[in-house]
Amino acid sequence: MLDQALLDILVCPISKTPLRYREDAQELWSKASGLAFPVRDGIPVLLEEEARTLSDDELRQI
Repeated sequence: MLDQALLDILVCPISKTPLRYREDAQELWSKASGLAFPVRDGIPVLLEEEARTLSDDELRQI
């Protein structure tokens, strides 16, 4: 689980919009950029080259 204070200030490095934490997937999702950023050992990895593209199904969940 990520600290709520950290989640409140994190934004997508591409779109600069808020991120949604998906604890089950250990990812931070950005609807605006359509990317999922991994969280490894409790540390968000907000690098575009480390992100994966969200599916249409996943985008509808945001």
